[in-house]
Amino acid sequence: MPTIGEHALLVFLLQIAGLLLLALVLGRLAQRFNLPAVAGELCAGVILGPSILQPLLPGFSGWLLPQKAAQMNLLDAAGQLGVLLLVGVTGAELKFALVRRRGLTAARVSIAGLLLPLGLGIGTGYLLPRSFLPSGANPTVFALFLGVAMCVTAIPVIAKILLDMKLLHRDIGQLILAAGVVDDVVGWFLLSVVSAMATSGLTGGVVATAVLYPVGVVVFALLIGRPLVGLALRAAGRAPGPAPTIATAVVLVLFSAAATQAIHLEAIFGAFVCGVLIGTSGQLDTAKLEPLRTTVLAFLAPLFFATAGLRMNLTALGRPLVLGVALAVLAVAVLGKFAGAFIGARLSRLNRWEALALGAGMNSRGVVEVIVAMTGLRLGVLNTEAYTIIVLVAIVTSLMAPPILRYAMTRAEDVAEAALGLGDQHADPAQAPGRESGAIRFSEPRGDS
Repeated sequence: MPTIGEHALLVFLLQIAGLLLLALVLGRLAQRFNLPAVAGELCAGVILGPSILQPLLPGFSGWLLPQKAAQMNLLDAAGQLGVLLLVGVTGAELKFALVRRRGLTAARVSIAGLLLPLGLGIGTGYLLPRSFLPSGANPTVFALFLGVAMCVTAIPVIAKILLDMKLLHRDIGQLILAAGVVDDVVGWFLLSVVSAMATSGLTGGVVATAVLYPVGVVVFALLIGRPLVGLALRAAGRAPGPAPTIATAVVLVLFSAAATQAIHLEAIFGAFVCGVLIGTSGQLDTAKLEPLRTTVLAFLAPLFFATAGLRMNLTALGRPLVLGVALAVLAVAVLGKFAGAFIGARLSRLNRWEALALGAGMNSRGVVEVIVAMTGLRLGVLNTEAYTIIVLVAIVTSLMAPPILRYAMTRAEDVAEAALGLGDQHADPAQAPGRESGAIRFSEPRGDS
């Protein structure tokens, strides 16, 4: 059996070390400016990729990042391992109790925030010039893929923003997270369906299979997978120390990813479903899983995002057509998500500032959209220009969220205080202006959430 050559191993180690070092430095720098760390981690790949390093130092760039399939496949494999474990950890941390508590309000916000950007994204995909489609790509699959990219929401980015703004345990923060959980589940499902269409073609049978297979995976996971996962975690939990629990969780996630990959669904979907099973099994000692979470977030996730940045080519934005399309796609993404979440919130009788806060939170694409873009690039659905545009949307929408959310929350609290002040002048406080039954209560942070 052939082994990796000495030079190839040297280059691989330097690639990993260089990307990770730059990702960690730029990620910390981004956090110092109250920006999502993922923005800095993506910039690490942008700096070392065709946008900056290659034009400035082509010789060194060609040595460090040779465009040889075998060499780049090593880096891709490391990134894929990172994203599978990241998605698994994310699935394990989803709080479905939030969805049950927020009920119809979260459902309305999430459904409207999914359907409108999905429809606008698909329509935009059909209208884009064919130069943005890779050779041989199906226009319908491309449009569907763009629609999925437009409708996703990034729970990790939202949670970090809410935590930094001390809104995580407030009612509005809990509602944003609850709607985001629904978005996450539906988003991974749609990604798996569209990916299956991309790999198997677009016929009636393929479409039916692409829809039914993910449903079958979910049913199998609930009926058979969940008891098996619980049994495995219970056995691992009896052993002292966190190592057996961590190893068991990793094995479960990777086997699940392999299973969905084997039936021509995305491996990411299997990893996500397994993560949800782990988190809802009732047998998980979260403290024992914390070292895995730390390793994934501190090492594997930054490495993945840095490799994602390597695929971006910002020099393409110097062409008027690409820049114009990028601005148009960004406008559609922001308008669709904001308007969808806003409509859903207003249907739930929240005031316009609370609705704007929900739109700002749901508009953050971050981590999830980068994963969608990388999947599209790997499957040949996206070319470099389209990929760069989608990742830019992920970055810009994540950067937009904090200032808009902060402004909307300030105005919403002003409205709530004014309503309380007016309510003191009424014999029946329930009749005070602004006291609709569906309004968000701005409660103090609770320690039980």
